Amino acid sequence: MTRLAKASPKRLYLIPVLSKALDVLEILQREGKPMSLESMHQRTEISKTTVYRILKTLAHRGYIAQSQDGLYRPISGPTKKVFGFGCQSAEMSFSQAVTKSLQAAAADTGIDLLILDNQYDPTIAVRNADEFVRCGVDLVIEFQVDQDVAAIIGDKIAGAGIPLIAVDIPHPHAVFFGVDNFRVGFEAGQLLAHYAQQNWAGKTSWVLGLDLAEAGPLVQSRITGAFEGVRSSLPDIPIEAFVRMDGRGLQDISYHLVLDFLHRHPKDRGILIAAATDASALGAVQAARALKRERHVAVVGQDCIEEALEEIASPRSPLIGSVSHQADTYGARLIQLGLSMLAGRNVPPYNYVEHKVVERTQSPPESAKPPR
Repeated sequence: MTRLAKASPKRLYLIPVLSKALDVLEILQREGKPMSLESMHQRTEISKTTVYRILKTLAHRGYIAQSQDGLYRPISGPTKKVFGFGCQSAEMSFSQAVTKSLQAAAADTGIDLLILDNQYDPTIAVRNADEFVRCGVDLVIEFQVDQDVAAIIGDKIAGAGIPLIAVDIPHPHAVFFGVDNFRVGFEAGQLLAHYAQQNWAGKTSWVLGLDLAEAGPLVQSRITGAFEGVRSSLPDIPIEAFVRMDGRGLQDISYHLVLDFLHRHPKDRGILIAAATDASALGAVQAARALKRERHVAVVGQDCIEEALEEIASPRSPLIGSVSHQADTYGARLIQLGLSMLAGRNVPPYNYVEHKVVERTQSPPESAKPPR
């Protein structure tokens, strides 16, 4: 007697939650009219919580819309949002970290990202703004450093009816996103003053501020804040001992400025240096090291880039700390801020990120470490 072989069931490689989402979408499309959460729950027999999350996800991704009365309806076709991002410079560590964070957040939320490199050059930044307009992006996130072209860029983007978010540097017609510049500067100044008290009995000859003049008054308030932070703990330092220099946020320029200053003051001790960026701070360290003046200088930077964290970890380095702007958190917050603007929600004109002071006596927090 010949026995028939038992047929084995065909294995199906299905994703259950995706099948449920498609069920929800197909019901909406078949009905062709707005439906409530409750009616969708009854029709699908899927748990109400799951249906709710599916509906919110489909709405977020542009497959359906929710009206003011809470009903859901399908729309003609999913349209992916395109955000333009003018990155400060692909060669600068902090800008790289912000870009990586934004790319990850855009991928997570289904946003297409058009990235153009401003190359730390105002002329290129204006040209990139024109390109964003030409491409018809839904929203622009602008990260460029020169206040003189901020109005030009803001006017071009606003003239095209495109919402604009300005990172760190305010632009006309834009919502601001970045650190509280005065506060991060103030806390850097307090760290410098504490170091002077602990190591030099408070004796300070000079307080130098490596500024970023082209970025405008808001970013310059980092140095204003740093000077106030020093004065809050060392009030007897004379006003003429506070000196601002325009390091442009760049290592090489800051190196030559500090080298020249140290050459002109060969016998002075107790020199505190607050830098607007870690790149400037590293230039100051390089100058002190070149003249073997490390013991006479203390430097604090801003941004907590990887090179600065490595320098801070060195026990004899003049770089005693930096303020982390937590670049790894920028992406998710920028994307959500942009989506809120596109949805017509009211958003604050200034949106500040959290910051943390990182110094040699403590390990850098995970959020201060740049993403790899």
